[in-house]
Amino acid sequence: MSKKPLSTRFAPAERAPEALLKRQSDHFSQDTITAQLLDSVPNILMVLNAQRQVVFANRHLLKLVGMDEEALVLGLRPGEVLGCELVEEAVDGCGTGEGCRTCGAVLAILASLEGEGQVRECSILRTSGLKTEALSLLVSATPLEFGGERFTIFAASDISQQKRRQALERIFYHDVLNVVGSIRGFAEILRDYEPEDRQEIYGLIHAAAQQTIGEIEGQRVLSAVESRDLEVRPEPLEAGRFLQQIVDIYRRHDAAKGRQLVLEAGGEEVVLHSDPTLLGRVLGNMLKNALEASGEGETVRAGWSEEGDGVSFRVANPGVIPMADQVQIFRRNFSTKGRDRGLGTYGMRLLSEYLGGKVSFSSSASGGTTFVASFPRSFQPAKDSSASKEEP
Repeated sequence: MSKKPLSTRFAPAERAPEALLKRQSDHFSQDTITAQLLDSVPNILMVLNAQRQVVFANRHLLKLVGMDEEALVLGLRPGEVLGCELVEEAVDGCGTGEGCRTCGAVLAILASLEGEGQVRECSILRTSGLKTEALSLLVSATPLEFGGERFTIFAASDISQQKRRQALERIFYHDVLNVVGSIRGFAEILRDYEPEDRQEIYGLIHAAAQQTIGEIEGQRVLSAVESRDLEVRPEPLEAGRFLQQIVDIYRRHDAAKGRQLVLEAGGEEVVLHSDPTLLGRVLGNMLKNALEASGEGETVRAGWSEEGDGVSFRVANPGVIPMADQVQIFRRNFSTKGRDRGLGTYGMRLLSEYLGGKVSFSSSASGGTTFVASFPRSFQPAKDSSASKEEP
């Protein structure tokens, strides 16, 4: 019986035979001094063969992934060891999926196997216990010739806290500072002049202050969800009426200027139990993202429907997300809007899971882009973490 041919959309899929893998592993594990030196490194460290498979893993890595024996990770690839979600979409493992084309770890390893050491950043989403965990890693891949064979010393340090700090600094030093600057400008007008439209300026100051509070509160909520410290306060909500309220708010948003925001008719009203503040943030993010992705004169459509024992909310726009962006859409630090602007879709996913729901999306030239957030009618604490991309 012939074996199924290997499949890849990026890096080679072939793996080393078990006998070769065992021999390569023995090179490092049986050399006591080498093994002790590698184990002494306080960061994640693996030695990979030419097929990008683990032939040695240090203790720090084994502790991170909750494994006691090195034998459990031998033959795996880095994304498979770390639990990267993209592995599920790659038929033949880490490095072979469409999303792997933009992975800093895969790119650095491939360069190393060609003789060029590289240092890159890598963002990984993994499921740890009952929650989704975003890992931001600084990875280095260094070529190594040993016993006439090519290897890569792959090291990774966790820079997640640094990336979070950068995002917070961007919020406070850029977004909030800009809004506070506009408040000062309006206040100076009121102080130095007697404008006839004082009430309008009062309104602008109030709106700017609300935006500032919203930015800060959004960061507070996201941090609390990531640490699982946020209290959920469910209450009965009528799905259609609740979505109508959120749509009405975003029709007056700056992102809606020159665009149509349409609420499509739903069926008979359905009641779900959820936290209105957190659910409102999820739906608001969906609407804001869709409006920002649309051009002037285009229409964004929102709607809801009863799905079995749950309720689904959808937001559609005519734009198309490039494939290279689709595979990164839920990563913490990814955004199509520029550096460190990836908290929107990531936060949307995280909040949905915290409410016991999930977020999915589809995007194609023929159908545009649709995000769907689905929730149980009765609130249930998250049992699993799942955000998926439907096939276009």
